[in-house]
Amino acid sequence: MTQTHTPCCGPGYASPEAAMRADSEKLLYTTALYVGSDVQAPDYLATVDVDPQSPAYSRVIHRLPMPYLGDELHHFGWNACSSCHGDPGRSRRFLILPGIRSSRIYIVDTEEARAPRLHKVLEPEEIKAKTNLTAPHTVHCLADGQVMISMLGDGEGQGPGGFLLLDERFEIAGRWENQADGMRFNYDFWYQPRHNVMVSSEWGAPRTFYPGFDLADVAAGRYGRRIHFWDWQQRALVQSVDLGEEGLIPLELRFLHNPESTRGFVAAALSSNLWHWSRQNGDWQIQKVVDVPAVEVEGWPIPVPSLITDQLISMDDRYLYFSNWLHGDLRQYDIGDPLHPKLTGQVWCGGLLGKSGQVQGHTLRGGPQMLQLSLDGKRLYVTNSLFSTWDNQFYPDLNAAGSYLLQIDCDTERGGLAINADFYVDFGKEPEGPARAHEMRYPGGDCTSDIWI
Repeated sequence: MTQTHTPCCGPGYASPEAAMRADSEKLLYTTALYVGSDVQAPDYLATVDVDPQSPAYSRVIHRLPMPYLGDELHHFGWNACSSCHGDPGRSRRFLILPGIRSSRIYIVDTEEARAPRLHKVLEPEEIKAKTNLTAPHTVHCLADGQVMISMLGDGEGQGPGGFLLLDERFEIAGRWENQADGMRFNYDFWYQPRHNVMVSSEWGAPRTFYPGFDLADVAAGRYGRRIHFWDWQQRALVQSVDLGEEGLIPLELRFLHNPESTRGFVAAALSSNLWHWSRQNGDWQIQKVVDVPAVEVEGWPIPVPSLITDQLISMDDRYLYFSNWLHGDLRQYDIGDPLHPKLTGQVWCGGLLGKSGQVQGHTLRGGPQMLQLSLDGKRLYVTNSLFSTWDNQFYPDLNAAGSYLLQIDCDTERGGLAINADFYVDFGKEPEGPARAHEMRYPGGDCTSDIWI
């Protein structure tokens, strides 16, 4: 795979500023799912052409099916990123694709960027036997050559889960954590060695969320409401913050890209708000900074929360974006003052409120969910599938319609968002039948995989 940026210095970029100067993305990888649908076929990795000068622009140009049914490919990541910059012996070549439902982990070789191939499979039986962990989720490379994956369940699908390590040959190296007292559930994580910290969040035990969403599980305390701060060197949990009833189901975590900063954000999905953290006087402090009010919707027994399901930060740390999966809007906030984010852009991409339109004649079904931003901050990509059983519960039309993949134009000078009418990837027209698209990555790295140390 050809890299356009100083490959002699190893993978990634020397700084966030250098990443912003890289060539525009030409390809995008996304997981595409058949789990939970009427199609009996394996999930696959789709390669999408996102080069506006290409005759295949806005089309799937390659599909890599997995060898098994029922994986539910979910979040995935690279074997190397900017945390490894300066190591000439490493390259950003392999994708690690976990199946959150099967607990199987696939290693995919992207040496031929337009046509990735399967390199290796780690079976769930081996993972359970060596670590007693299941339900892999977030993937991050580490600067020492290992790959770390958050695991949401134990061998029986119960909490709290833990963190799996793979070595440079993609063999199971064991668990990362030495001490995890106080963690009830697991979900996302982000590390920052310059401050000797990792932060992690909570969804729930796989046995709770696999079947679908039930409000009774919330009342019974079966969903998370804490974020955890870890000593990176000691691999020990040192501080947990309970967000309470106003911080239910904290999901995606993002530090600012500037490695000097201790600031970051987490979005609480069910409570539909955004929280800011920073280190003050040696302790980690967290404050709520954005609330999205629930809305009365005919036929719903309770006011419908917006359900913030993904969020990310532009490489220059100026803008934060998040998606409201149930309401249907995608938002841009100026975070120049991180304690007082300012709403600067909003577009509607589906949702339950009936405010969305069409793109190229396609009704936007489902709601905006997974996000990926270009390195220069000007193009935001969005898909609309959350999790198979939750999709079927809240947006049953996705079974027949499949997913969209949209591109949103971002005004990086004054703020503002607009759907690109020239770009629409229709996963409802896939060869095996309608598929659901989820997380996205670029061969050159992106705003949610690269960490600077």
